Amino acid sequence: MENLTAKAYELRKDILDMIYRGKCGHIGGDFSVLDILVTLYYKQMNISPELVNDPKRDRFILSKGHSVEALYAVLADRGFFPKEDLLTYSRYQSKYIGHPNNKINGIEMNSGSLGHGLSVSVGMALAGKMSKASYRVYTVMGDGELAEGSVWEGAMAGGHYHLDNLCAVVDRNRLQISGSTEEVMSQDSQDDRWASFGWNVIHAVGNDIIALDKTFEEAKSAKGKPTVIIADTIKGYGVSFIENSAPWHHKVPSEEEYQKAVIELEARRKASYE
Repeated sequence: MENLTAKAYELRKDILDMIYRGKCGHIGGDFSVLDILVTLYYKQMNISPELVNDPKRDRFILSKGHSVEALYAVLADRGFFPKEDLLTYSRYQSKYIGHPNNKINGIEMNSGSLGHGLSVSVGMALAGKMSKASYRVYTVMGDGELAEGSVWEGAMAGGHYHLDNLCAVVDRNRLQISGSTEEVMSQDSQDDRWASFGWNVIHAVGNDIIALDKTFEEAKSAKGKPTVIIADTIKGYGVSFIENSAPWHHKVPSEEEYQKAVIELEARRKASYE
């Protein structure tokens, strides 16, 4: 099997390049969510460039759409569009903008207005149940996003309709643009809150692809209720001076910071083979 941990460090370099060239981006959340996306797109989901219009394909919604650079990097590497397209990120008239754009091959819907992804995913999963389709629906939310009331309307509906073909993931990095999630809007027990809406709740080490793969397999075995995976991640994972730093939620590296990050990512990539 391909070393997906090494792959994730390679893709972090692609993300870093995009943000450095484009002079904008959400690098902290990109780096925290990337291992989740790698696990889904390389191991778990029935999706490929050849299946983008196949009604049997699995569906994915990046509800925390501001982390789109991570999704672009994965889609390009999987061949949904030429990798050279990433060079146009954030350029004038480019379709590769700062939130998911469904004009791009492989992106199901525009997102980025926080709180919408779960409800749309509920609709997709319910449609699958009504048509007796085999596909699964996945969505990834940020933990700061959970302050949006529409998230909990979606959670209520998902539990009510027993959507066991739906899997939501919370990128639980505990930081958002203005600081700690617990300071901005305390989240008490994630487990109790989701369970009260009729969800199966699982925790995972969110920057460990092997652990995530096992957790997604566990989610597939849950019957009669949707599953939420609380993925405990590190914001900015992969570069030490970016990790666990709220200012790096939306920040462009200087040339010196860029070079330091490149060196560290390459060192970690090599170490993943040892």
